[in-house]
Amino acid sequence: MEYYKIDNSNSLELFKKIGSDEIGSKIMSKKTNSHLLYIKDLHVGAGNILKQDALSVGADLAVPIGTILAKDKYIDAILMGTTKQFEQLSKKELVQPFGLKGLAKELKSFINTKQFPTKIMGIINANDDSFFSKSRFCGESAIKTTLQMIKDGATIIDIGAVSSRPGSIAVDEQEELSRIQPICDLIKQTKLYNKATFSIDSYTPTVIEYALKSGFKIVNDITGLQNDEVAKLVAKYDASVVIMHMQKDPSTMQNNPNYKNIIIDIDNFFKQRIEKAKSFGIKDIILDVGIGFGKTLEHNITLLKNMEHFKHFGYEILIGASRKSMIDKIVPSDIEDRLPATLAIHLDSIKKGASIVRCHDVKEHFQAIQVQEAIQNSLI
Repeated sequence: MEYYKIDNSNSLELFKKIGSDEIGSKIMSKKTNSHLLYIKDLHVGAGNILKQDALSVGADLAVPIGTILAKDKYIDAILMGTTKQFEQLSKKELVQPFGLKGLAKELKSFINTKQFPTKIMGIINANDDSFFSKSRFCGESAIKTTLQMIKDGATIIDIGAVSSRPGSIAVDEQEELSRIQPICDLIKQTKLYNKATFSIDSYTPTVIEYALKSGFKIVNDITGLQNDEVAKLVAKYDASVVIMHMQKDPSTMQNNPNYKNIIIDIDNFFKQRIEKAKSFGIKDIILDVGIGFGKTLEHNITLLKNMEHFKHFGYEILIGASRKSMIDKIVPSDIEDRLPATLAIHLDSIKKGASIVRCHDVKEHFQAIQVQEAIQNSLI
């Protein structure tokens, strides 16, 4: 007899490979995926009930010392269990008091296993003040670079004409339009939109509509649909929208960013903006936590560490940390030298649920992602 430990990320396929029954394989695969759910401000009564219910199905709840004696009225707790155990608890807690019914209704969303294919979004900046000078293009040079990015593996091209780096100042609407117009015209004339999906990186209605009329299919809005007019345009042209979180605006966002709890705060922001998007008839939504947009290094790392949390919404997640200054705060480096760190952040984010990678270096990302997927898709 011989044995060795194996990766459990493809457990369903592994069970099928050894000849297990298909229905049985699906049941068993739910027992291989473990989850940790941090619960804040849980009523102590709910904590004691949930502890016992968790133990009854083979899961567990970590609680503070003294919880059983109701030392404090509200506590923080950590629920741990497999997908199967969370499913069982989602039924058990429906009949329990102290807010546990609400938890029961949410539990299933936190074991969301929906997978999206990984896509690379190449960055084209039609301006002269974006933080990475090698991403700045105009007119025909933008088209030439776009074609190269598509050849290198990009399926989405994100084009913007205004810098949103920390401290940047917004430009006049007509100035933004004049920068983007020649590129949009060339894309439309050459029908380049048949070779890739084009995204307009803007929150200006006039610019957005011009791009959508030119064949663009995604609106990448760093204000997260703050403007109703943008929401109307996305719905009118049946486009997709990237709802990004940003605290304040680019000129002030890095002035002492502060959150009560960054995961919960951004989660609540997404809930509100998703409801707004739906109310306007928007169907296709992408979420972006906004790395570097009104966040300290600690905030950014917390978001990257817990990216998987945002999968519970059921939408694609975009990660965009390409060559950003948070890297310099971890390991001092010039912008030109931050590709290795960028790849590390993006590959880890893909493992945690991100499926759209917004980057400057398409070829290198395509190669790294192909290798990562080859490893992950291998059964043994």
